[in-house]
Amino acid sequence: MKKTIQHIVFCSFVLLGLLGCDKYLDIVPDKTQEVSLMFQRKEAAYPALVTCYSYLPQNDGLYATFTLASDELTTPLAKEPNSIKLMKGQQVADNPIMSFWSGYGASGRGQGSLWDGIRACNTLIANIDQALDMTQVEKNTWKAEATVLKAYYHFLLLNYYGPIPIVDVNLPIDASDEELRVHRNTVDEVVNYILNTLDLSISDLPERVTGSNDLGRMDQVIAHAIKSKVSLYAASPLFNGNSEFYSDFLNHESVHFFNQNNEISKWETAAIAAEDAIAAALAQGAELYKYTGSVPSHDQSNFQYTTIRTLYDIKYSIVDKWNSEVLWGDSNPVNDWWRLQSGALMKDPTASSVQAAWQWVAPTMRMAELYYTENGLPIDEDLMHDFSDKFSTVRVSSSQKMYALPGLTTAKLHLHREPRFYSSIGFDSGQYRAWGELWNLRMKKGQTHGRIANSSDYLITGFSLKKLVHPDSEGDAYDKLIRYPWPNARLAELYLNYAEAVNEAYGPSQAVYDALNVVRSRAGIPDVEVVWSDGNLAKNVNKHTTQSGLREIIRQERMIELAFEGHRYNDIRRWKLADQYFNSNVRGWSVDENSDANYYRVIDVGIRSFETPRDYLHPIQTSELVTNPNLIQNPQW
Repeated sequence: MKKTIQHIVFCSFVLLGLLGCDKYLDIVPDKTQEVSLMFQRKEAAYPALVTCYSYLPQNDGLYATFTLASDELTTPLAKEPNSIKLMKGQQVADNPIMSFWSGYGASGRGQGSLWDGIRACNTLIANIDQALDMTQVEKNTWKAEATVLKAYYHFLLLNYYGPIPIVDVNLPIDASDEELRVHRNTVDEVVNYILNTLDLSISDLPERVTGSNDLGRMDQVIAHAIKSKVSLYAASPLFNGNSEFYSDFLNHESVHFFNQNNEISKWETAAIAAEDAIAAALAQGAELYKYTGSVPSHDQSNFQYTTIRTLYDIKYSIVDKWNSEVLWGDSNPVNDWWRLQSGALMKDPTASSVQAAWQWVAPTMRMAELYYTENGLPIDEDLMHDFSDKFSTVRVSSSQKMYALPGLTTAKLHLHREPRFYSSIGFDSGQYRAWGELWNLRMKKGQTHGRIANSSDYLITGFSLKKLVHPDSEGDAYDKLIRYPWPNARLAELYLNYAEAVNEAYGPSQAVYDALNVVRSRAGIPDVEVVWSDGNLAKNVNKHTTQSGLREIIRQERMIELAFEGHRYNDIRRWKLADQYFNSNVRGWSVDENSDANYYRVIDVGIRSFETPRDYLHPIQTSELVTNPNLIQNPQW
């Protein structure tokens, strides 16, 4: 097989022409004879498998990511991405934005309907046994790949819409109108279907796909990671015992779509799933990433410092292609100019071209405040470092030279922070690695990396996103961006899944601490039970010994470790914390100022709006309800 999942252009127009492009209700196979012929030979059938993968979300697309829909990133773009509109509370039922149900986007930007994706998977599963030149093992593997993808697409729909119809097979060509008017299943029915479907498919997948031509295809490690995520979400407050939001959300038989009683057993299931996923990954050689590459000339003199080595460990865990920590990478190609990396990459003012460096995507002040101190504690919990005046200015000392330029002025907020802060967020007077160089950022208006006149290419909060930018990416041309597969699942996520599930199921334990400490150790910060037991360091000493206290610690650890990777929007929703995070204004530095006294003032740079409970679930497009009166709209839409 010469062509691979990561190198194929995923829109297989020939296949889609055969299968049709109608809404999810059109789940009847059309042009049956042509479809049958297409599956006679492996080479002819392969585009069908590619099409199944093509519906995976393009999380690295500026216009397609939910990262901008949360409180992580923002942009000054005059033509706002739909994710920004979603963040502002501009969702509508007549023409939903960021819709996995109906599909969205234009000019190749966005997401196809996942019902079409499910339909494509069902078509392959039903027909691949006809192939004359494939072994039964090959056929079973392809069917298992499509089945896992189908289960995953059901999960994504469940995540955003709650109860959904289960579409396990495409309906026959002679299906009646009433058969086509499907009903929504309950949340628990959908979850059980997804988990059972995964269980039935795992054994037919290879333990691990390692060949360079097939990286990104489904294997047992990926399937276990998906199962862990599904189980975790199913146990979470949004989906488990949510009588607060959905006591009146009933189907036509007056059955609750959402179970009304919190079931601890679901957390136990999630703990087992996470443990199994970790074991499967470790058995195949997965491990948290440690940088072993060559050291660029600009950092050779600095690499003696443990802190610099840790920065490399953290940074390259994302951008080093197919490394030992990335369990599932997605190389679905995204148009050059609207990749997140292009949107985040800082401009080099000395370059003859900045074609692929837009300097648009900026972390928010909230994210800058989120990261721990160098002691591994929240900034408002660390007794060693007083951040009560965190927005005041200080001179950078020589002891901070690994992070900022000594002698310059910066905010107190920027100093004495953990390595993940310095690896992920750039700030005025701080260090920045890109274009194969090491820069010290000067971000006030009119300075090297600040806003020039009224240009729209500027960082509206005064922070730059470093995490998703490869240090060797050069922005003078798109072919000089270092491409890497988007990390759909990392080993660090599984450890965090396990910690959360075990704490919710059983309360604090050494097993929870150990899972957290694996992640914290790579991040260069002390063990959780060490710092939280130290009355000289932690304000709320022994916070980790109560379930509620440890819950807060786990959630913050997760929000830090997985920041900007597409998790936060969904995590905050499943925890039912949107009122706390998504209803306050976006804040940043005063980037239109050029003096220390004025630049380091915190101002509002945008609005957020989230209506509870309405916005926890996305709306089904109104026209779908007219087509199928058996569907019931989500509450308050």
